[in-house]
Amino acid sequence: MVMVYRVLIAAGGEVAIRIARTLIENGFTPLGVYTHTDRDSLHRKYVVEDFEIHSYEDVDEVIYAAQQLGADGVHPGYGVLLNESEYAEKIIRSDLVFIGPPQSMVSVARDKIALKTYAEKIGIPTLPWLVVEKPEDVIEFAGEYGYPLILKPVAGKWGIGVRVVYSEGEVEDKYKYSKSIASKFFKDPRIYVEPFIISAKHVEVQVIGDREKVIHFYDRECLISPRFRRLFTEAPSPSLKSETRKIILDYAVQLARSLRYENTGVVEFLYDPRADKVYFVELNPGLSPEHSASEVILKRDIVKKQLEIAFYKVTGLKQEEISVDGCAIQSNIYAENPITGEKSNGRVEYYMEPGGPGVWVESELYEGLTSPPRELVAKIIAWSVDRKTCFARIKRALYEVVVGGLQTNIDYLRQLVNSSVFEFGEYNFGEVEKVDRLIASRLNEVEDLHAVVLSSLLEFDDKGAKKYVRRSKALSSILRGEKVSSLKRSAWHYYMALKTTLERHYSLPKKREKRR
Repeated sequence: MVMVYRVLIAAGGEVAIRIARTLIENGFTPLGVYTHTDRDSLHRKYVVEDFEIHSYEDVDEVIYAAQQLGADGVHPGYGVLLNESEYAEKIIRSDLVFIGPPQSMVSVARDKIALKTYAEKIGIPTLPWLVVEKPEDVIEFAGEYGYPLILKPVAGKWGIGVRVVYSEGEVEDKYKYSKSIASKFFKDPRIYVEPFIISAKHVEVQVIGDREKVIHFYDRECLISPRFRRLFTEAPSPSLKSETRKIILDYAVQLARSLRYENTGVVEFLYDPRADKVYFVELNPGLSPEHSASEVILKRDIVKKQLEIAFYKVTGLKQEEISVDGCAIQSNIYAENPITGEKSNGRVEYYMEPGGPGVWVESELYEGLTSPPRELVAKIIAWSVDRKTCFARIKRALYEVVVGGLQTNIDYLRQLVNSSVFEFGEYNFGEVEKVDRLIASRLNEVEDLHAVVLSSLLEFDDKGAKKYVRRSKALSSILRGEKVSSLKRSAWHYYMALKTTLERHYSLPKKREKRR
């Protein structure tokens, strides 16, 4: 008789749906948890049974829910691993299988300075760094390495608390900010400084191990916003030559193997194309949102491998069996104000997913969903045998997707995908920051137009409002021929017309000459 394992997914939203699908396909029974704000979440429809808790990050609540539902194991989803230093250990002590890296791996990854020191000892290069205890330490470091510099919490993740320092006048304020965030969010006040290479590329390697053997799932490159959000991920990286790719992959496997790594994780690097140098950055244990891009080009299910390692203690793979097929580009959709980055709350009034050849979506959105508690609400992934077609597909998909009522970064992504930064693979902080400033100014202009239209509707009747907004050529081209009957309907109609036609009136300039 085959044992049917019951697995609790200790997360909500799109990642819970993603994990549940693999569980169902492989004969496991998916169980879930949800919070009060998540009671209407789509992920609840993908589990056989679920249990209400107060927080996904409260390990004691997760364990209690698992025991009440008769679970055999717990999958933590994304990110929880680094929030609770004993998360994995507590689950294992409760006679539950933890479907992720063991606590020893998490503890090592949590302390970035200890890991950098270890990497240096085994011959993997890192950038110069210094743990700083006062602003003067940063200034002294700048005396040797110059500006810009970057401040990071030692126990940080996902860009939280990270600040770029461009001059001595910014040091004190940014030092205080990073220090306070490190203490508040990570319970570890230590921060460190290192040089900030504006032209560097962020390349990461997905690794999988069973303590005895480690293999890589190749590389991917991330386009990261000035707020350190991962907006696009391309697999494999379009920037690496074969020699550099081999160096990065070898470094990743060397580090994971020397740690006797178990389960999956991401080894992150910076690649400086001007100096042709590679630097180790950090190790993020467990599943990451960007894993989907790697799965697409390798035709492998990473969550399935997590289950096999956790329950059966083997990877079942050899490195020579892993090969790249084509190109994948993933875009992350966040529920946020694209200018301020603040979390967006609202009701999804309508929702349409993109489709067609080589495009699919991992999403928690549906019409009627109110204020999802997570910022990352959907991922769009495109695949093709060549980058040109893959680029065209992700661009098409971003113009097809529609989310009404809930503010997202979709318009921002559309602007970015139309820029030379994306077309030519110029995924570095300096280039993205230039585009970011231009997009922010365009979006601010559009918000000003929204304000003009809505205030005029409040002050005048429909007819008067139409006459008022015709002073703007952009507005009149949108509103020409439209008929509306009530003040409320007019305001909503004009607002949505402006919002959904943003890309027509505020397109970014593109470089005509092709890069050599």
